[in-house]
Amino acid sequence: MQHWRMEQENTPAPSFVQAFEGLYLDALRFAESLMMPGWRLYQVLIILALMLVAYFMHGVSGRWVQGWVRAHEGWKTWQLRIIVPIRRRLGLIWFSAMTWAVWGVMQNTTWPSRSYLIGLAATLALAWVLIAFVSRFVRNRSLRRAVRWALWVYATLYFLNVQKTVGAFLDGLAFEFGDFRVSVMTLISALVIIGVLFTVARVISTTSASRIRLNEDMSPSMKVLAVKGVQILFYGLAFFMGIEAVGIDLSGLAVLTGAIGVGLGFGLQKVISNLVSGVIILLDKSIKPGDVISLGETFGWINALGARYVSVVTRDGKEYLIPNEDLITGQVVNWSHSNDYVRLDIFFGTAYGDDPHKVRELAVEAATKAERVLDYPKRPVCHIVGFGDSSVDYILRFWINDPTGGLTNIRGAVYLALWDAFKANDISIPFPQREVKMLPKDDI
Repeated sequence: MQHWRMEQENTPAPSFVQAFEGLYLDALRFAESLMMPGWRLYQVLIILALMLVAYFMHGVSGRWVQGWVRAHEGWKTWQLRIIVPIRRRLGLIWFSAMTWAVWGVMQNTTWPSRSYLIGLAATLALAWVLIAFVSRFVRNRSLRRAVRWALWVYATLYFLNVQKTVGAFLDGLAFEFGDFRVSVMTLISALVIIGVLFTVARVISTTSASRIRLNEDMSPSMKVLAVKGVQILFYGLAFFMGIEAVGIDLSGLAVLTGAIGVGLGFGLQKVISNLVSGVIILLDKSIKPGDVISLGETFGWINALGARYVSVVTRDGKEYLIPNEDLITGQVVNWSHSNDYVRLDIFFGTAYGDDPHKVRELAVEAATKAERVLDYPKRPVCHIVGFGDSSVDYILRFWINDPTGGLTNIRGAVYLALWDAFKANDISIPFPQREVKMLPKDDI
């Protein structure tokens, strides 16, 4: 990079107008050469014919590939990720293969100069195919598309040997703010370099994250924090290294970024609060993936901890994205914070004529027979809690150790077990009764 800059300093770069005039004259001379019959015109016609054949082959082979994939079920995700871009680029692949074949034949049957443009088209087509597949390593779709187009344009200019002229032209399109100057060429270079560095950072961070998740000595919350830290570190390094490699002086942006930062600070208070709350949650280990929590009317288990929110999945399949700040400032019930034991209470009543000692024994026995109810080390208990108007009131307490399995369903199972046990032993469950007495008209 320094060597390139030294050469640029020693050789005066053409001005914006000169670069534009050079490109215009080159294009005009090439168009004029096509107006007269000759091998240059014949090569262009051959290339256009190959493009039409490649377009036809793209449709035919695309339908064949689609039918072949549908005929073979059970494709894995990584296999589909390979087949899909191949199917999209079939026309370009066919064009590249045919132009290389035609160029090879013409190189052996006629003068090399008569196949120069065909060889150039074959080289460009192959470069475009390779760029299309290499750019798939960029995960972000928008960034991948931008990097792909930037590399396509650069490869085209490079093989056409006009990259210096176009570079000077794009460098002339610049934005200046005091001593700070940014040109279109600088932005394109920064985009390509940052895209490549982001791809490298993604590969490294993904590998590191996989190893962190396999570490059994770390808690789930610390794993999430470590993975987020590694991602921020590598992506931040990739961004600043890309800016530095292009030659953008970040000190010139200090005042501008400071003003923008103050504005964003006021406008993004909630976002920053959620980010800080997310770090606090990961550090104090109050909640972690897999915990069962209750927040207001939301009951479910934590699916993932994000930088801005926590994903909570309920029993009915709904996924709530709860801001981290609500978990810090609000009252949260963590059913599995220190252990997985959860106690549940249900209330019922029996008639006064039933033996309360027998009722308690039957209730405990019925609860222990229900699935998921623990018998050891926490055995169900049943106590009398009062004498009601028409029944003796009891409370039955039992424990479970899998709150992710749901609470309503286990309560229903215990109630059903009580019903069966009481019915088998002639224990009655009273209910309020009302007597309506009709008075004669004379008494009204």
